[in-house]
Amino acid sequence: MNKVGFIGTTVIILLGLLASTMFVVDQRQFGVVYQLGQIQKVITEPGLNFKLPPPFQNVSYIDKRLLTLDSMDTEPMLTAEKQRVVIDWYVRWRITDPQAYIRNVGLDENAGAMQLNRVVRNAFQEEINRRTVRELISTRRETLMADVKREVTEAVKGEKPWGMDIVDVRITRADYVESITESVYRRMQAERQRVANELRSTGAAEGEQIRADADRQREVTVANAYRDAEKVRGEGDAEATRVYGEAFGRDPQFAEFYRSLDAYKASIGQKGDVLVIDPQSSDFFRNLRGAPTRR
Repeated sequence: MNKVGFIGTTVIILLGLLASTMFVVDQRQFGVVYQLGQIQKVITEPGLNFKLPPPFQNVSYIDKRLLTLDSMDTEPMLTAEKQRVVIDWYVRWRITDPQAYIRNVGLDENAGAMQLNRVVRNAFQEEINRRTVRELISTRRETLMADVKREVTEAVKGEKPWGMDIVDVRITRADYVESITESVYRRMQAERQRVANELRSTGAAEGEQIRADADRQREVTVANAYRDAEKVRGEGDAEATRVYGEAFGRDPQFAEFYRSLDAYKASIGQKGDVLVIDPQSSDFFRNLRGAPTRR
């Protein structure tokens, strides 16, 4: 029984020792093998690898993917016209030489991010000091980012290379500090209000002019229409008088009878009209009685 236990223990120890000599490098990582605290080799290809068991050799891993560093502070920077602005930025970077990175930067990605943040901020401060707010926001923004990328690249590839590549540098936001932003907004609001009032005044003046022109045109149109109507009415009355004269000249008795009908209509044509006369002796109703009119 003791012999079986000894053999089992020995097998377990051997398996543990064998397992400590094997390690797997992921395709997203570099494998760095240390021997007595010194870098012995760097494995860049993924797969199963072997090393001496600890403490003779140890392995650590560093990310080889494209990394993103966002701005870590909101301290204002001064522009060329001494305006205080706050910018947000990000940097895309990757580790390309693990040995140089570990020697000159640190053992993990956080160490590189901390040092890179300092270099990028200094580069932005230097470039923003040379530019106005207008250039920062619109006209030369792309040039500014390109210059910052160039300066950061020169810093990480100097006499002691950091073992990394700077892929891109971008500004995500550029704004005044809060104390200035409020006054800028108030000034913008006042300017917009002034423009709005000017437009309202101009619109009111144009509206009054349009209404005055419309009223004038209406008066002219009504006067012309009344003139034309009176002219047509006069011509119609003249023509009616001529026709009546011709018709009455042909038959005077009919003319007298027709005029009597007009008189009746004018005198008793409305409801409630009352005449106090003698229909037998009055000439007013003679045509209704059929008697000849006295001359």
